[in-house]
Amino acid sequence: MSGGWNTIESDAGVFTYLIEKLGVKDVQFEELVTLDSEELRRLGKIYGVIFLFKYPTGEERSDTPRDGIFDHDAANSIFFAAQTIQNACGTQALLSVLLNKDGEVHIGKDLKEFKEFTQEFPPEFRGETLSNSDVIREVHNSFARSSPFIDETQRTATEDDDVYHFIAYTSVNNILYELDGLQPAPISHGPCTPQKFPDAIVPVLQRRINRYPATEIRFNLLACVQDQRIRAREIGDQEALEEQEEKRSAWLWENALRRHNFVGFVGELMKGVVKAKLAQSEGAYDKWIEDGKAKTRKRMEDKRKQGIASDGID
Repeated sequence: MSGGWNTIESDAGVFTYLIEKLGVKDVQFEELVTLDSEELRRLGKIYGVIFLFKYPTGEERSDTPRDGIFDHDAANSIFFAAQTIQNACGTQALLSVLLNKDGEVHIGKDLKEFKEFTQEFPPEFRGETLSNSDVIREVHNSFARSSPFIDETQRTATEDDDVYHFIAYTSVNNILYELDGLQPAPISHGPCTPQKFPDAIVPVLQRRINRYPATEIRFNLLACVQDQRIRAREIGDQEALEEQEEKRSAWLWENALRRHNFVGFVGELMKGVVKAKLAQSEGAYDKWIEDGKAKTRKRMEDKRKQGIASDGID
C-alpha cells in the first residue's frame, strides 16, 4: 500500500519547490537531457543526481549488485533508508542526496531534526520513520496531481501497472554511492571526490541504461545543484539571472496547475458548447457530433497507415 503517499512527477520545478517547502535553501534541480560531464560542470556545484527509470518488476533480488559493490558498513555511517512504502521513492531519493550533504547545504530545521533522530537507526527503521513523517508526507503530497477519480494514497500497484522508481547518486566521503532504498545497502562505484563527480557518474549511468532494450526511452535524470541564481549574481550575469527568475515563475505556475482539479471546468465548458450548438439550428448538434466522429476516424486511420509505413522501413 502507498500509506498516504501520492505519486509525484520527476520534474525540476516540483523537486525544487518541494525541498524549499521542507526548509532547504539555495538548492535547485535541473533536468539533464544528455549524459555529458561538461553539461554537469556548467551547472556549478553539484550535490548529486536523481535517476528515474521503469522498474523491472520481474527482476529477482541478488546478493551482489549488477554494477558496483554493496557497502554494508556505509549503510549505518551515511544516510541510507530502506524504502518501506510505494510512492515515497521520489522524495526519499532527493533526501538521500541532501541529508548526506548536511555540511554543504542548509537543509532546514525539520530535515536536520529528522536526520539527527534517525542517525543511529538501521536503514529499515529510517525508512519506516520517513514513511510515517507527517511533515515530509504532507509536503510531498502537496505537489501531487489532483485526481477526482483515483485515491493513490490507498492504492496498491498491480502487475499491469508500469512501475517507476527513483534512485540517487552522490559522492559521500569521496566515494560514489548509488542510494536505492530497494537494495539492502548503498552500492559503491569506487573513489570519487565531489570535483570528479561529473566524470564519474556518466559511465555509471550509461551502464545502467544499457541494461534496457534500445527501444526503452522512459528515463529521466535530474541534477541537484546550487541555486543557479547565486552563480548568476556572483558573475554579474543579469541575462542569466532574469532567465532563472522566469524559470522559477513558470515552475510556480505549473505547480499550481498540478494541484487544480479541472474536471468541473471541463464539464461546464462542454455544457456551454452543447448549448450553443443546440441553439444554432435544427440538426447542428447532430452534424457537429458526426463531424467529430469522422475526424477521429480519419486521425486513427492516418496513424494506422503511418505505423504500417514505419514498420516497412529497414
